[in-house]
Amino acid sequence: MRAFVFPGQGAQTIGMGRALASAYPAAQAVFDEVDEALGEKLSALIWEGDIDTLTLTQNAQPALMATSLATIRALEVEGVDITAARFVAGHSLGEYAALAAARALTIADTARLLRIRGRAMQDAVPVGVGAMAALLGLDFDQARAVAEDAAQGEICEAANDNDPGQVVVSGHKAAVERALDIAKAKGAKRAILLPVSAPFHCSLMAPAADVMAKALDSVAINPPVVGLVANVLADVVTDPAEIRRLLVAQVTGSVRWRESVAFMAAQGVTDIYEIGAGKALSGMVKRINRDLTASAVGTPEDVVAMAASLQE
Repeated sequence: MRAFVFPGQGAQTIGMGRALASAYPAAQAVFDEVDEALGEKLSALIWEGDIDTLTLTQNAQPALMATSLATIRALEVEGVDITAARFVAGHSLGEYAALAAARALTIADTARLLRIRGRAMQDAVPVGVGAMAALLGLDFDQARAVAEDAAQGEICEAANDNDPGQVVVSGHKAAVERALDIAKAKGAKRAILLPVSAPFHCSLMAPAADVMAKALDSVAINPPVVGLVANVLADVVTDPAEIRRLLVAQVTGSVRWRESVAFMAAQGVTDIYEIGAGKALSGMVKRINRDLTASAVGTPEDVVAMAASLQE
């Protein structure tokens, strides 16, 4: 049994998806549709631009979604439909790509929503006020305790439960910096600030959640053809109204990735395919459950290999 998962911010690279677009007109059509929806040549930035500009939240989010959906379209050309998956899931913004792949959202609406989401998340907290840090070697409960100790009247929360030894905390910069020292004192192997422009997935993002509630109210959401394992639930959801609510909650809520992968494995999933840019999720999957196989699919060669493996 298979699941398709979709990467989040940090996976972006200049040139991602270009070989797919060259090899598959259906993949090129995705980039064209995103360009039209945004009223700009985002594809030119993705393929020929500056990495610092691409990494801006408002650009990285629709760009990564476009690359993932281009991969899905290439897979469809090779005979692999999204319904070959038992579940879809995505890490943070990847949840939007998962919903677009599962036909709950149109690509154009998804691109516009992610542009709004990126801007709203960046605008929610002035630059320099917030921060995020990865705590390595602590489990989620330990990391949450570290965050609580570090808060001291400010915001510091466990934001991403990525795998058994990697939890990200988010909040006010001074509180997150205190968390680094507390984590090391409590046995963390490493505790490092992340190069992000805002403190995602914590209560400081409440203004962005309000923006997304309004944006999502204006967009049609259909029942996905494959069940979505939602970030904030670590459980499957198919009802459009519930999906809409959870996408708002996701802005300030924890990304429960470790639990989401464990849920899929408990439902019989054995093979997980990471669709789009990078290999970060594949690494997390293997650390969560060594019995799962995880493959990254983001090039024409990957697409052909995946299609061949599913036809065996």
